[in-house]
Order: sequence, then C-alpha cells, then structure tokens
Amino acid sequence: MRVKIYGIIPARYASTRFPGKPVQLIAGKPLIQRVVEQCRQARSLADVIVATDDDRIAQVAREFCRVEMTRADHPSGSDRTAEVAARCDCEAVVNIQGDEPLMDPAVIDAVAAALQNNEMSTAATPIRHAGEYTDPNIVKVVTSVAGQALYFSRRPLPYLREAAARPADEQLTAFPFLKHLGIYGYRRETLLRFVNFPVSPLENAEKLEQLRALENGIAIAVVQVNHDSVGVDVPADVARVEAILARAASATPGGTGP
Repeated sequence: MRVKIYGIIPARYASTRFPGKPVQLIAGKPLIQRVVEQCRQARSLADVIVATDDDRIAQVAREFCRVEMTRADHPSGSDRTAEVAARCDCEAVVNIQGDEPLMDPAVIDAVAAALQNNEMSTAATPIRHAGEYTDPNIVKVVTSVAGQALYFSRRPLPYLREAAARPADEQLTAFPFLKHLGIYGYRRETLLRFVNFPVSPLENAEKLEQLRALENGIAIAVVQVNHDSVGVDVPADVARVEAILARAASATPGGTGP
C-alpha cells in the first residue's frame, strides 16, 4: 500500500549570511515559491507545506501554498519539520531545503519511494569536481552494498591508502565518491523519535545531524541520483540561479522566460 507523504519546507527569515532569503525574488518570484513549484511537480507528495515562524514568510507563502506556523526556538529544520508532522495525518514526510529553487522533482520522488521500505532516506550524487572533494562544506557519504548509509563526513571519505599522495582529481577517478544532498525522507514516527534524541558525539564533532540517526540505530537509505543541488546561500547566488533559469527557458521550444 502506498504511503501518504507530505513535502515540508522549513523556512526561517533570520539567515546569518542572507537575511530574508525565502522572500528574495528569483527571476520575479519569491525563492520559497520556486521551491514549492518544484515540489508540486513531484508525483509522490500528497501535499506541500511551508513551515515557518515568521509572519513575513507566511504572508508571502499563503498566496500559493499551505503554511503551518511553528515555534521560533527550533535549533534545526528537522525540528521545525517535526513540529508540523506531529499535527499532520501523513505517514511520512520529505524535508526539502527551502533554498534550492532548482530541486529536481525526480529526486524528491526517489527519496519518497525509498520510504516504502525504509524509515529514513536521503540522496547522493557522484562528486565530479576536485574542489568539492576537498571542500568541508560538501558532505561525503559512503554506503553499504545494499545502499544504506555507513557514514557521513566533511572530510574526503573513504581514505584511499594507495592513492592518497595523488592529486584530488586523480583520486576522484580511483573511487566513486558521493556527495550528500540535503534532502531527507522520514517515516512520521521515526522523525518524531529522531528529534527527541540528544545531540550525539559524532553529530557534535562533524556538525551533521544525520549522524545522530546513525548513532541511535536509525538506518538511512541513500538513493543515488544524477542531479546536483544548486542552492541560494548568499546574495551572489541569486544571479547564478537566474542565469540557469534563463538558459533553461531559452532551451525550451517556445520558452520566453523563467
């Protein structure tokens, strides 16, 4: 039987690097609207909800989406998502980052599909650039033969003993390194259980909350996809995303704009 899944997009106004980011216009539309529109193209979601504690975001998002207000003291997007999930009648949720206006709906569907037989899921894509391989902001993941996460790290993972002295681009050809994408699927009860665990030692060390799940025995299914995330982290990213949208529009027969 198919699981009833909601897409939940946690959104906050007070971003350190980009205050007001969710309502920033991207080619004429608020960033949060572009994320919602991508989510609505996914076939697996019964509903899409913006979860926020800010009236400015809520006022904008109510024009095109269901909005659920949350407490202001949540330490993470997972906690904000869990508050909304606790009062919804869904069986599972997909937590979608609110700053990825180009999220591929097929990735959402792949993460959602993994919840049919798993209590938690996420996505990863091959690392293709040496800069990402060494960048601690790019999280790496290694998986079992069955596709379950073994570990996530900000360091290159695994360590290639016989190729460690080679340049990064050569190491990339020696092993299929995976970049973790920040999208999560949870069975509803798993999410509610997860946010009640205390911060774990590995999570505290790497500052990666998915390690809390692994340390507490929650298996994470990792679906491998070809899509790479393009997020809006700082104001300079707006022009980069707008350029991508413009190229996509010009490549579409009859396209006149984003």
